[in-house]
Amino acid sequence: MDTMTELSFATLTPDCVLNALESIGLCCDGRQLGLNSYENRVYQVGIDDSAPLVVKFYRPARWTDDAILEEHAFVQELVEREIPVVPASVIDGKTLHHFEGFRFSVFTRHGGRAPELENRDTLEWLGRFLGRIHAVGAIKKFQFRPELNIQTFGIEPRDYLLANRFIPADIDAAYRSVTQQALDGVQHCFDRAGNSKCLRLHGDCHASNVLWTDEGPHFVDFDDSRMGPAVQDLWMLLSGEREDRVRQMGDVLAGYEDFYEFDARELHLIEALRTLRLIHYSAWLARRWDDAAFKQAFPWFNTQIYWQNRILELREQIALMEEPPLWQN
Repeated sequence: MDTMTELSFATLTPDCVLNALESIGLCCDGRQLGLNSYENRVYQVGIDDSAPLVVKFYRPARWTDDAILEEHAFVQELVEREIPVVPASVIDGKTLHHFEGFRFSVFTRHGGRAPELENRDTLEWLGRFLGRIHAVGAIKKFQFRPELNIQTFGIEPRDYLLANRFIPADIDAAYRSVTQQALDGVQHCFDRAGNSKCLRLHGDCHASNVLWTDEGPHFVDFDDSRMGPAVQDLWMLLSGEREDRVRQMGDVLAGYEDFYEFDARELHLIEALRTLRLIHYSAWLARRWDDAAFKQAFPWFNTQIYWQNRILELREQIALMEEPPLWQN
């Protein structure tokens, strides 16, 4: 049964965290460390006579139980193929647990450092594992998780911001105009790319969600996993000037195509996906603005200068979407 309540994280006290873990038979020693997460609440918790564990409390009303379990099942598929990811632990036959209206999962603790994305061998190594992830992701579709597309990441977030009057009145017209131009540009990019295949993705594959050890990378936090084009999991690994990004993409694909064929037409989508991410990010902050942690962490959000900068940013994206894709120099 899905738990889609209007709970607030304000009621998730340290005692509630410990009691939740003890409700599934884990004996805590009282140590508790909040980890860096805003969408959910994630803690490292000390366990009697054992290594600490990581517990994630899911944001109420974001995902259904079915959608969370679908993510867990996807990650487990990857584990079974020896792809380095961190699955939810199975306790009493379940990976998703309920306590006082909250939903939570437990994970083993995995350390690591940020990957050196300027290193060509690192990019190729990441590409190999992403190719393996996508080969599994292409086997079947998500049934309960949404697709990353213009509607879900562009139109709906833009409409939410406008309907809830987050945009200052004096620049409302400018924001409406630039977002429409940007979304038109996104559509043109998708048209140029043709019918790109949608598959199950990590969905938020930036450097902070890759931990590196002497044995290589492992991927964490599949919370944003959804259906979408393969290049969504590749473009956030790129940075710098165009020349740098062309080389970096070549390095990633050198490893990626050992395990999964990349459709080069998807290179048309890189700046379109970046544009959608920018619009979606503003709406993500707006939807969470009643969470006190967001006001503390993002004090610059919803100021006049914030929205002015977003207009300038989208104008830059409109120009970038008109440029040739990365393989053309």
